[in-house]
Amino acid sequence: MKRRTWILSALGVTGALVVGWGAMPARSRLGSPDLMRPTPGDVALNGWIKISADGAVVLAMPRSEMGQGVHTALAMLVAEELDVPMGRVRLEQAGADSIYGNVAMLVASLPFHPLDSEGEHKPAKIKLAEWMVAKIARELGINATGGSSSVADLWGPLRMAAATARASLVQAAAAAWTVPAQEITVREGVLRHASGPSAHYGQLAQAAAGSTPPHIQPKARQDWQLIGRSAPRSDIPAKVTGQAQFGMDVRLPGMLFAAVRMNPVLGGPSAPMDTQAALAMPGVSRVVALDAWGGGTGGLAVVARNTWQARQGAQAVKVQWPAPAADAADTSRIQARLLLALNTESGFTFHEQGLPLKAEQTAARRIDALYQAPYLAHATLEPMNCTAQVKDGKVEIWVPTQVPQMARAMAAKVAGVDEDQVTVHVTLLGGGFGRRLEVDFVGQAVQVAMACQGAPVQVLWSREEDMTHDFYRPMHLAKFQASIDAQGDVSGLRIQSAGDAITPRWMARAAPHLSGPIDMPDKTTSEGLFDLPYGFLNQHMSHVATRSGVPVGFWRSVGHSHNAFFSESFIDELAVATQQDPLAFRLKLLKDAPRYAAVLQLAAGQAGWGRPLPAGRAQGLALHKSFGAIVAQVAEVSIDSGQIRVHRVVCAIDCGTVVNPDTVAQQMQSSVVYALSAALYGQIDIVGGVVQQSNFPSYPLVTLQQAPVVETHIVPSTRHPGGVGEPAVPPLAPAVGNALFALTGRRQRALPLKA
Repeated sequence: MKRRTWILSALGVTGALVVGWGAMPARSRLGSPDLMRPTPGDVALNGWIKISADGAVVLAMPRSEMGQGVHTALAMLVAEELDVPMGRVRLEQAGADSIYGNVAMLVASLPFHPLDSEGEHKPAKIKLAEWMVAKIARELGINATGGSSSVADLWGPLRMAAATARASLVQAAAAAWTVPAQEITVREGVLRHASGPSAHYGQLAQAAAGSTPPHIQPKARQDWQLIGRSAPRSDIPAKVTGQAQFGMDVRLPGMLFAAVRMNPVLGGPSAPMDTQAALAMPGVSRVVALDAWGGGTGGLAVVARNTWQARQGAQAVKVQWPAPAADAADTSRIQARLLLALNTESGFTFHEQGLPLKAEQTAARRIDALYQAPYLAHATLEPMNCTAQVKDGKVEIWVPTQVPQMARAMAAKVAGVDEDQVTVHVTLLGGGFGRRLEVDFVGQAVQVAMACQGAPVQVLWSREEDMTHDFYRPMHLAKFQASIDAQGDVSGLRIQSAGDAITPRWMARAAPHLSGPIDMPDKTTSEGLFDLPYGFLNQHMSHVATRSGVPVGFWRSVGHSHNAFFSESFIDELAVATQQDPLAFRLKLLKDAPRYAAVLQLAAGQAGWGRPLPAGRAQGLALHKSFGAIVAQVAEVSIDSGQIRVHRVVCAIDCGTVVNPDTVAQQMQSSVVYALSAALYGQIDIVGGVVQQSNFPSYPLVTLQQAPVVETHIVPSTRHPGGVGEPAVPPLAPAVGNALFALTGRRQRALPLKA
């Protein structure tokens, strides 16, 4: 079935629910003041905002900070509406109520073509689907930091919560001073009236509590003082001085430390072990057999007085790991099965328009290409870790996680307690990239803590365990078929891809109560292929979902990360085949997508596309939309002593309304370096179920010396904010690959790229 028919049919099953909800107004995400943690001297005005006695503002923070600057951006929204300096906004971890759930991330998972679903004139059926999913997401309240969605999701709720708090405070001042509310001014958290009285927020908070001012609207755009202006990141000073607390930094009285050693075979169980030598070592107190929590791998943990002793003890344990099964995961066999699936199965159609088969039949010639991308590890600089304490029927965990509610649910499951008996402290994350959407390491920590008689224990993975027991970006293949008519124009495009679907595997691990027995089509498999902006009259895009047995998970920019390499490289192939400049070819196909064309032209213009370059250098460009943002990149590349060298990357981005321009530039730089590491070096090989790469010597990162100059140019916009943390990852690999073709005349259709 076509994707839209399938989705709307599925929604129709719940037609009665739709009718019932249709008469209901959208539920407010303002929340009750009692949702905020009671703290002496603070007064909660709603589920997001408290006012301290000294007039400072406390914001309930439901999103994890993993270097993307979200704590600063969200605090800026609150500071803007309350007219307080950024330094007067403090953060505290939000609770588990559904108002803190991520609605935008789930709505964005709907597989609609962006040219159909953008703007005010989208079809009614798409509006219905988005409305329905938003309703469901609001009820589920899944608190997750991912999909570059934090600002997009909380743009409305946070501004409204802060605006409501401000109006309550103004109303309280008006009542106390017996003056009209509209005559009161607010500046830097101080309310004043021309007749003389003034007070800061803390002096009026108690009087404002419980009031419900009518007709609240956030500030008009022309009145903004903070939004859209660069602001220093609030998390940087503590990181520079070493005061910031990442998961590995947690220290508690009487704390023990544990190191893990897992079955080398992915998904393998724990095994019989001889612990005598380990227990005889200094500082080692116990050895715990580990179950395969959260879809992970079984193994063991050694507990000691410090991490070094625990790691030495783990290596001393003698384990009889069972031999891998004959059908254990093997990348060469998986690749062969994907190729077979491409050639024998039709898959699920995500997008079709026109008559692509007829275009093929009448074509003067056809261009075929096969593209492929390998498994990738996340390689977060902070390995997996979690500190847990199980005592008196209660569980407390300190964890760098992107999904605190799912971490709580896992801890409760392992300890056999109700979820309200679990307290979760979310630390800073030393990199997330989707790996910390998993909770396997949380289950391990709680299991170890249960054996430690009430003492807190920090479970820390080594780099080797982290890299060899990841949830990997899937291996994918894609087959392209383009029809060229007698006039030399592209008359049709067919794309079929094959590879594992991430979302159903993740749902089964992280939220099994929400995972159904039948896999729904997963947008992440085909995103970046079915949703191309180019105006080919005849198109067909489908995907064959496979199950390789390799644990797969969300990786920074997910399916876009490899599908953009496939599609933008092939677009370049078509430009060459039709003897057109790659920029001019794209612009001709974007006549009905002016927003895309503007971003592409900005990047090309700033990069000097078409101007002479130093000898031995070439440029390549790529354009891609993901997570609500359009990014174009031009990469300047050379080959030096047999090594690919990327000298400069010019990025243009349209991400809607920008909160903090500095953060946008930082994330463009971060994305380019992360994506370049993957494009040049990223590859996970599996033989007999065992991952072959184990540390950075075999899975390198781009070094400071290799890092290119990155320039960022932002398209001004009044649209709703889009994402920033991921959208610059997808176009990097094709931009570099296209530059290499311009330099060498050889088209590379597989990652990683080779000199």
